[in-house]
Amino acid sequence: MALKGVKVIEMMGLAPGPLCGTILADFGASVTVIQKIDSIANMVDVMSNGKKTIKINLKTNEGVQVFTKMCTSSDVLIDTYRPGVMEKLGLGPESLSQINPKLIFARLSGYGQKGYYKNKGGHDINYVAMSGLLSLFQKNNEPPFIPLNLVADFAGGSLMCVLGILMALLERSNSGKGQVVDCSMTEGAAYLGTWVFKSRKLPIWQGEPGTNLLDGGAPFYATYRTKDNKFMSVGAIEPQFYSNLLQGLNLSEDDLPDDNNERKEKFQEVFLRKTQEEWSKIFDKLDACVTPVLDMKAVDTHECNKSRESFYKDSDNFIVPEPAPKLSATPGYSSGKKAQPKGDENAIEILQELGYKENEINELVNMGIVKAKL
Repeated sequence: MALKGVKVIEMMGLAPGPLCGTILADFGASVTVIQKIDSIANMVDVMSNGKKTIKINLKTNEGVQVFTKMCTSSDVLIDTYRPGVMEKLGLGPESLSQINPKLIFARLSGYGQKGYYKNKGGHDINYVAMSGLLSLFQKNNEPPFIPLNLVADFAGGSLMCVLGILMALLERSNSGKGQVVDCSMTEGAAYLGTWVFKSRKLPIWQGEPGTNLLDGGAPFYATYRTKDNKFMSVGAIEPQFYSNLLQGLNLSEDDLPDDNNERKEKFQEVFLRKTQEEWSKIFDKLDACVTPVLDMKAVDTHECNKSRESFYKDSDNFIVPEPAPKLSATPGYSSGKKAQPKGDENAIEILQELGYKENEINELVNMGIVKAKL
């Protein structure tokens, strides 16, 4: 795989950090997760499949020594803590770069490593709000709705951090030196919306949020309820697609009012006459940019996704996406297909790989520096 041989240390965090590590693991990196001795993150972790885990007490000198030893032979460190925490432990980038100049120190935080809000807590909703994008997720002067925790946590956070890590790895192949990747989820979310920021003068954005072409204001770019209480998505922007939309709905321009809201009501009336499956069969034969809104519980059964093997079922029988994008020569392999570490099974193996002898391992475990079953 593309990242085979790359050794990653992931500091256990909630959501963005684990997905960042998982993406790297899916494409071949060897990822070891550092868990706190006792942490809520340990209990809600669902992203450690295919990774090794070890619980270390970093508030002790001995724990710091174990961690430092791991860093000497690693390529990437994913820091999910608040700015300054690693420095307080004596494990900041300046300290670790002295023992391993090639180490890439990827720092994933809400507001970045410096600036007015660097020490302020937050979650996805706060970061998307501060990016300026949340203001666009509204309609009829209602408060903005929450786009799950996808925009900042995973797009602006996990993916942007992976992008930074890959660029740092590429640059290191020339310079031989690592660097700090300062990934702010707020900035990552904003950067994700660059096109939206730069296109504000275009006619498609001249109305209030919720009244424009791409945010639900257009009848030909919207979702509609079907007879069986499911939904169809319509994206028939171009004339040829719109013409096919009307054909599928068995409508003509003469049947439709000029007002967009009234036209949308007419479309809704028509979509309510058939089930999602019936509409899907009709529009499968027409190039109208009309597709069913698939339920996550059955997204793998649609022919489009089946034909590309886009999903699989894990050991808990949950539907999970396959790694993307698909690489022709070095494709990824979902770490989710591998076992989730149970308890402290990896600890002794990790310590042995670091060169610790049996008596030294026993002492670390008995002192509560590392958790393991002897």
